[in-house]
Amino acid sequence: MAVPTDVFSALANPVRRQLLESLRDGPRAVNDLAGQFELSRPAVSEHLQVLRQAHLVREEPRGRQRFYHLEAAPLAEVGDWLHPFEHYWRARMRSLRDVLDQENP
Repeated sequence: MAVPTDVFSALANPVRRQLLESLRDGPRAVNDLAGQFELSRPAVSEHLQVLRQAHLVREEPRGRQRFYHLEAAPLAEVGDWLHPFEHYWRARMRSLRDVLDQENP
């Protein structure tokens, strides 16, 4: 049995992020997903396996094809982690706005 992959590790790769973006509008066949990349189908399948291990996608066999579905719930962990940084950037933007307002009354 495969070892579960941490969500952050799964998202670290740009190919995997693009695969997730491709699944936002609904399930897609592995061949369709692989066609988006200049990678071999087995290489794309390896990326999909990492996403499955992180519980970010699920696989559905349909006849001879395999379809992948986005499972967005684990992304909440990322959102929770990013939330404090949002406050930081909002404060920085307010400070910048204040400086600009002082220079251009």
